[in-house]
Parts: sequence; C-alpha cells; structure tokens
Amino acid sequence: MNIPIQPVIMAGGSGTRLWPLSRAGYPKQFLVLGGEGSANRSLFQLAVSRLLGLGAADIGVAAPTVVCNEEHRFLVLDQMREARAEPSAVLLEPLGRNTAPAVTLAALHALQDGQDPVLVVTPADQTVTNEAAFTAALQRAVRQAADGSIVILGITPDRPETGYGYIRTQAGASGEVLDVAQFVEKPDLATAQAYVAEGSYFWNGGMFVLRASSWMAALDRFRPDIAAASRKAWDTRSADAKFLRPGKAEFAAVPAESVDYAVMEKCPGQLPLHMVPLDAGWNDLGAWEAVWQVAAKDAQGNASTGDVMLSNSQNTLVHATSRLVSVVGLHDVVVVETADAVLVADRAQSQDVKHIVAELSARQRPEQTLHRKVHRPWGWYDSIDSGERFQVKRIMVKPGATLSLQMHHHRAEHWIVVSGTAEVTVGDKVVLLTENQSTYIPLGQTHRLANPGKVPLEIIEVQSGSYLGEDDIVRFEDTYGRS
Repeated sequence: MNIPIQPVIMAGGSGTRLWPLSRAGYPKQFLVLGGEGSANRSLFQLAVSRLLGLGAADIGVAAPTVVCNEEHRFLVLDQMREARAEPSAVLLEPLGRNTAPAVTLAALHALQDGQDPVLVVTPADQTVTNEAAFTAALQRAVRQAADGSIVILGITPDRPETGYGYIRTQAGASGEVLDVAQFVEKPDLATAQAYVAEGSYFWNGGMFVLRASSWMAALDRFRPDIAAASRKAWDTRSADAKFLRPGKAEFAAVPAESVDYAVMEKCPGQLPLHMVPLDAGWNDLGAWEAVWQVAAKDAQGNASTGDVMLSNSQNTLVHATSRLVSVVGLHDVVVVETADAVLVADRAQSQDVKHIVAELSARQRPEQTLHRKVHRPWGWYDSIDSGERFQVKRIMVKPGATLSLQMHHHRAEHWIVVSGTAEVTVGDKVVLLTENQSTYIPLGQTHRLANPGKVPLEIIEVQSGSYLGEDDIVRFEDTYGRS
C-alpha cells in the first residue's frame, strides 16, 4: 500500500528571542543560523529538504503546504525556488490565531477532491544533526498514522531543560512506538532533572503525524468552535496562484489556540495517541543559547560568525553581520551585531531578549520590525545614509521584476545605475539606463523602475524632500497586489 503524505510546514512565527537578527518582517525561520550542515540554507529551507526526503517504497510525498503570515508570502516563494522546490499551496493567515487554526486550514486543503493524506506537520524553525534518524522516525510515524491514529514525535532529552514542555509515556514501556499518558508543562530545574532520570519523559517538539480526517474528527470532538469557525473562513477563501487566503473577517473570529491545548492534551484516555521517540540531535533554536549549543566552537567553546576577533574569552557566541566585532575577556556571553542594532546578553538569560523586543514595540521603534536592509517581492533596499531632508538607498531589483507605478507627495528622487539595465518610466516617457547613467524623478511625478535584463539591477537612490517615510507612496499599479 502506498501511503500518501502531505508535508505541512508551519512558518508563521516571529522569533522574538533571536532579535536583532530575527525581526517581525524577516523572522528566524528564514535566516541562515548554522548547524545541521546548513550550507547557507535557512531553517525553512532545511525543513523543506527534510520533509521532501521522507519518501519510501510505501510512502509517496506531495509538494509541501506552507502556512505563513501574509507579509512573508514572497519570502516563502523565493526561498523555495532557491531550494528548487515548489509548494502545493501557501496558506496565508491574515492574522495570528496560533497553531490549531493553522493546521485546520492545512487539513481542509488536504481533504479537497476527496483526498485524505497523512499530514506530517512540523515547525519551520528547527534543526537536526542526524537526518537519517529523523527520516526513519518520521517514516515510522507515517506508517502508524495511516490507520487513523494520532502520532506525535517525542524528543529524547539529553539534558534537564526548563524551556520545553514534556510528554510522559506509559511507565515501563519500550519500543519504537509508545502510548502517551500525559502532557506536562515546562518544569522547574529540579523537576526537569527528575524527568530525565526517570526515562519515560520526552520533550514536546511540536511535530505530529495524522490523517487530515483524523485531525478534523478530533477537533470536532474537543473544540467544535474552532472547527466550525475555521470551516467558515475556509469556505470564504480566495485564491491567487499558489496563495490561498481564508476570509479575513471569518478567520479573525476563529478562537486562538495551540494544537496541544486544543487537541493533543485531551487525547490520552479519549483517543489513541502514540509517540515515536526522535533521537536526531534536535533543537528548536528558540533563543541565542540554543544557537550556541548547535554551533561549531573553538577550543575555548566560542562560536563566531562573520568578521570576529576573540581574545581571552570562553563559551561565548559572537555574530557579526556588517563590521568587525572584537571581544576581550568575556565568558558565557552573547554578542549579536547588525547594521542598525547590537545585542549583548548573558547567555543564560538569552530567553529574556523578548522583553527588549516588547519594549521596542511599545516605543514603536522600527528596529522591532525591519532590518536596515528590507526585502521586498521585487528585491531589496538598504538605507545606507540619511540626514536633514535627504536619504540614500542602495536598491537591488531581481531580473524581470518591476516595482509599482507610484508617486510621492513630499520627495524627489535621483537614480544612478550601478550595474545592470534599468527601464525607467517617468510620466509618459520610458527610457533604458545602463551603468553610470542617471535620471531625476520630480516630486509628484508618476514613475516606475523595472529590470528587463537577465542579471540583477543595482541602483543608488538619493531622496530629498520634507518627508521621507515609506508611507509616502501612492501606488497606481502593482504586480504584487499592493495598490
């Protein structure tokens, strides 16, 4: 029997504890953070690769379904193309409603056309060091779930960890598939030490495997309100190529709840719930401490990325993005540098970076949301300098990409082509500019920039005027649905 599986990648997190590298507009799942022989692949791309590798003689793997935020949709497509993969669909959440509604959307999509595949649901922000062990465990879970039961993956703990929830299996049980007795909340250190010593407790890694119909049946039983509201949102969906959007108002009415609280924790004693142990060097990279744990280290236990110099320092993580970072005499510290922000933290307190992010949000500071280099569907821009009534940006436009037809009320712009070919529309005139040529966009004039060539286009843009904010854009036409 060939078991059809539908990989489902949950890519909607914000990664606040990995600030300043992870931002709301470019969260951790899309970052290259090392570990797992990452070879310059993001956590999301590694998840795609692992799931596509689950096929076997009796298991057929479909293209992944990705659930993510609306604002990250083009990041998902770009990174999947880089990974030479295509999604079956990208399900766009208009707002966050936690994991239970997200999985429900994926299940409803999988049940279309009378199909009922086994869903293999995994977060996009995890790493493993033993991919063969990961594949074997997931295949074991798929074969178990084919009969309609619910299977979760339990991570074999290698240390007492207070940052994870735990799964308790039946005492004294052993084997490749265990029965789940209870879910346990994050413990204190003494309790975590007892769990590891006892041997029947596993970390809850947020991965589970079950038929799409099994999920809907369990949700109808335990949380019929989430099931009914999610169906309404799905029934009012709209489609745009690979993008599927549930009805916005209807999805806003769906109760926010996690998969664990909505269904999994209610299953023991009510529905068959099994666990497959996973011992594959798993880590969820939830904080900088976890990044240090999986990183390659020198003889002093230091892990470094970028242009870094270390002296008389031990067990320290240094991540440099845009300049030389020198560290002297530090122990058990995290230093993360980006073009517009620097974090210095005690490694043991790296979980508390989220408090800095909350304060940035409360002050409405842009460093909470965006990097200085901002990715857009057509490419990116980097705000390299600014001052009284001027701003300078470096802009890259992908081959074949086009920005919106737009105008500005408060600023004029000068464009200088650094490399590639620019097709420039100003009013009713269209011109081609090549390297070292330039043009001027008067205030209030409609204009558009496009790259008709086969190589990336780079320009320097100098803005001048009384207001230079990104919200001074009036779009008339836009390839990406933003007008």
